[in-house]
Amino acid sequence: MDIKGVEKVWKNDLTGLLNINYPIIQAPMAGGPTTSELVAAVSNAGGLGMIGAGYMSPEQLRHQIDEIRKLTDHPFGINLFVPTEYTADAGKLQAANTLLQPIKEELQVEDELVLPTFEQDLKTFQEHLNVIIEEEISICSFTFGIPSPRIVSKLKEYSIVLIGTATTVEEAVMNENAGMDAVVIQGSEAGGHRGTFNGQDRESLIGLMSLIPQVADVISIPLIAAGGIMDGRGIMAAKCLGAIGVQMGTAFLVCEESGANTLHKEAIIKASEDKVVLTKAFSGKMARGLHNRFIEMTKPYEEVLPDYPLQNELTKAIRKTSAAKGTTGHMSLWSGQSPRLAKKLTACELMNKIINEAESLHPKL
Repeated sequence: MDIKGVEKVWKNDLTGLLNINYPIIQAPMAGGPTTSELVAAVSNAGGLGMIGAGYMSPEQLRHQIDEIRKLTDHPFGINLFVPTEYTADAGKLQAANTLLQPIKEELQVEDELVLPTFEQDLKTFQEHLNVIIEEEISICSFTFGIPSPRIVSKLKEYSIVLIGTATTVEEAVMNENAGMDAVVIQGSEAGGHRGTFNGQDRESLIGLMSLIPQVADVISIPLIAAGGIMDGRGIMAAKCLGAIGVQMGTAFLVCEESGANTLHKEAIIKASEDKVVLTKAFSGKMARGLHNRFIEMTKPYEEVLPDYPLQNELTKAIRKTSAAKGTTGHMSLWSGQSPRLAKKLTACELMNKIINEAESLHPKL
């Protein structure tokens, strides 16, 4: 394909907005996968690397920004969880502790539990925003909600590109009306936590092929597709339906530079699509991952567990101990619905592979 043909495939409003060569975003997977090496490798390859800052302290975030800047001079972004108000229900906490105690005894888990509070989450969120401004980060995305008008206005004063997350048409419209510059449309195929913030989890499980064109018909900001996209075929399919960019998680999670546990990576590589399920048991929030013993044991009790992030904290030591003991039975093995397409590659190799695949398909459009 000649240069003009390549530009026709890739150059669009999103690449211009983000100052990248290819409209491919590495999903900001919080909790360890988005290492400095992974973020930098994706950005160096012409995509957009993203830090998943959801569980970081402000100091950890600042440190990672410094690390990445030593590895790349290309743009990269940061994703934050928008705090949602919650309260600690004593009854639910007691029920969860009773349910989890036999598992802790079996794994010989030792933990000093300190439950988070909404006030602490708000404080950390504001501190993260301050870091983003002070470090002159150019791109910030949000999950689990939309920041307040005051925050949106403040970030725009610093010319920061804002990207929202939506799981329904209504949520996408809300993001556009709130001033987001682009929106990630998360189909039900996506791995990890659902970004739903308006409505019920079960009612928001809309497949990506259905969701993209319905959203594209009613919003004017760039639409970024997420959920089950693993290769060039997925990118071009999303493009046909109305998306002008993609966000890929599972494909990058198994890459060499990813900080995901080796057990997690291998489990995805060996998995079949029918083993990827939805669960609230690990965190109190709907998420998609590989079926295992923990999910099976807790499935009958999902709806009576404490809300996120309380349940997430209650299971944290269990997940960590299971990984340390080399077993996947009690780990949260987040994955999208296309595990058969996962490949053991470096991030650069993956980027080159999917770019070449998409370009080879372009004449057929």
